[in-house]
This record gives sequence, C-alpha cells and structure tokens, in this order.
Amino acid sequence: MASSSAATRHVSLPRSGRRERRRAEIRERLFRAALRLFAERGFMETTVEDITEAADVGKGTFFNYFRTKEHVLATFGAERLAAIERALERAKEGPVLPVIRKLPGDLAGHTTENAALLRAIYGAHASCTPVRAELHKRLDTARRLLAAIFTIAQERGEVRRDISAAEMARLAQVVLLGMTMAWSLHPDSSLRATSQQAWDLFLPSLLGGAKGRRARERRPSRG
Repeated sequence: MASSSAATRHVSLPRSGRRERRRAEIRERLFRAALRLFAERGFMETTVEDITEAADVGKGTFFNYFRTKEHVLATFGAERLAAIERALERAKEGPVLPVIRKLPGDLAGHTTENAALLRAIYGAHASCTPVRAELHKRLDTARRLLAAIFTIAQERGEVRRDISAAEMARLAQVVLLGMTMAWSLHPDSSLRATSQQAWDLFLPSLLGGAKGRRARERRPSRG
C-alpha cells in the first residue's frame, strides 16, 4: 500500500507541474505577442483578436490570463516595480549607493530595449484614461519604494540629508522617466547605456558637498 501511494504521488505531481508550466508558457506567449504588436501597430490599434492570432491561441484564451489588453500594460509596469522592490531589499542588506547606481540598468532590462514599444506605451498613457489611471498608481508605488531606498541611504550617511527622501524619489523618477521617453524618440545608443550616463550625471547631486565633487571628478569622460 505504501508503495502504491508513493507511485500515485509520483504521477500526480509532474502532471500538476506540467499544467503550471503550460499556463506560464501561454501567458508569456500572449504577453510577448501583445508587446510586439503594440510596438508594430500601436496600443489603440491592436485588438485582443490580433494578440491571440499572433500567439496562436484561441481568442477566449486571452481572458484566462488578462482581463483586458490594458492589463498587459499593467503586467509590463509590474516588472518595473519588481525591479525597484528588489533594489529596496538589497538596500536593506548592505551599502545603498551601489544599489542606487545599478537601478537604471535594472529598470531598463531587456524588454524596454525597443523604442517603438516605449513610444506605443507612452502614447497609450496619453490617450487612454484607464491606462493613464493605472500609470498613476504605479508611479505612486514606485515613488514610495524609491523614497524608502533614499531614506535608508540618508540614515547611513550615504546621501545628503538637506533634501527629503520623498523629494529625492520624485526627482529621480522625473530623471528616469524623462530619459526613457527621450531615448524612445531618438534611440542613438542602447537604453541601458543611455540611462546609466544620465544617472551618472544626476547621482553626484544626491551625494552633495565634497562627496559629490569627488564623484564628478571620478566620472569618466564620455566624449
């Protein structure tokens, strides 16, 4: 009896694992197909049926994974928030400045190395009220996470304290968003490289005083 029970467990677990892997694969396929079409056609011009055809699944399958195509963009935004959440966890465990320096590259990732996709996403935010409302929520959450990172850095004396952590987070967000939008309009280098260059210019101002001057002096020329 014991061996029979063990055999049953051995059979059922892989089946469950295969189902979960299959679901994850279909969701990822839908997600990537949607992003590709957003880049090619624009968000507003892409239909759910377009997405399911590109992903080679039935139309009804889409709604098993995303309530609307707007939720595809929410998933895209959630990936960016997850990068900041991971940065906050690393900041709690050790020096914060290396975490802050690495953040632009983490946010750039690989998905966003597509200027047409970014333009489509910014266009959706500008023209679609539900998408814009979702963006505001994500920006608020991201700003709170960034403020928590800067608070830790201030408590450890790694960044200046004459500016509030909340204001640092706001300004950092403006720099990162502005840089990403500017790159999407004129992608003359990789997004990761551009974001790091822009961040290198911004970071010394967070250090303040002598530390900021030393950081500027150490910054290599990018002529």
